[in-house]
Amino acid sequence: MLRDKLMDAMNELHLHGMRSVLDEILSAGIKQRHTPEKLLLDLLEAELAERTARSIKYRLGIARFPVDKDLDSFEFSSSPVNEAQVRSLYAGSFLSSRSNVLLVGGTGTGKTHLAIAIARHLIKQGQRGRYFNVVDLVNQL
Repeated sequence: MLRDKLMDAMNELHLHGMRSVLDEILSAGIKQRHTPEKLLLDLLEAELAERTARSIKYRLGIARFPVDKDLDSFEFSSSPVNEAQVRSLYAGSFLSSRSNVLLVGGTGTGKTHLAIAIARHLIKQGQRGRYFNVVDLVNQL
């Protein structure tokens, strides 16, 4: 009965991360004789992890990437792009000055691949991003 009340309260407070691991954390905590503070910390960490994952998933969804790409699969040797500059962008060097990144070049130079890889990485680091191609952006404006 107490467990049901706990589950109902967590559900009402939208603590879905805590709710999903409650039994696991309580049973492990009892076996290892954790203090109540440690049990609470474990539950809170589970909630934070779940909220972070949900936030990243949401931000990746609103970024509207046409495909999933990463920097590891980009072949710098077959492209004229400056690898050092791309890696600087990948690290988010342009964010502190609140600058946008525009990738310009001919067909097949890797603009879409790099844009998606950079933005996905930064979104996973807690930033926001949005993918546009020129035609869609012009039509939207």
